[in-house]
Amino acid sequence: MKKLLLAFALVLLGPTAFAATVQGEVLEVRDAAPYTYLRLKTGTGETWAAVTAAPVKKGEQVTIANAMVMENFESKSLKKTFDKIVFGTLADPNAPAAASRAMPHGSPGGPVVGAPTPATPPPVKVAKASGSDARTVAEVVGGKTALKDKNVSLRGQVVKANLGIMGKNWFHLQDGSGSAGAGTNDILVTSKDVAAVGDVVLVKGTVRTDVKVGPGYDYAVLIEDASLKK
Repeated sequence: MKKLLLAFALVLLGPTAFAATVQGEVLEVRDAAPYTYLRLKTGTGETWAAVTAAPVKKGEQVTIANAMVMENFESKSLKKTFDKIVFGTLADPNAPAAASRAMPHGSPGGPVVGAPTPATPPPVKVAKASGSDARTVAEVVGGKTALKDKNVSLRGQVVKANLGIMGKNWFHLQDGSGSAGAGTNDILVTSKDVAAVGDVVLVKGTVRTDVKVGPGYDYAVLIEDASLKK
């Protein structure tokens, strides 16, 4: 039960939650749209990773940001099932290294003098999907009563992803509409498809309201069993 509650807590966490990174040398590259699959040599051994299609070469040192591990993932395009694979985004090798969060000895926990201020993520702005059933995030959240049990199309950017919880993948999407203060700028989507943080995807699914997924974990609105396409 504790593990289940932790899983739900991870889903509920907003897009500011910290994600892990994986670093290593590229031993093998296999392109299969929409992903590039990389076999990496890391400090803890070899692992496979999948990132949005990118021109990566064997021998390069890469960093996978927003890394999430998925078990028993089947790639139909590669006709291969990975026991474990890391999904994430390829970090920009030219970006400045993040400042250490460690505090110097004797520090009361305040900011380190001279440490750079963390960059503010750019605002999300995604064009609305087309079609009679197309909606923005704000339109789904604000119109949840009228849209209950109806199919919608929505284009948004993945700002948080949790894979393989209760047999589903859980994504938080934003498109630039709505207000963070009013809670209308973010929508939860469940799917069997896989996407990584930063991906812009077209979602087609069914609006559900007042969904209970566990003890104390209720959702006023979400898009259920959606298909995700880049």
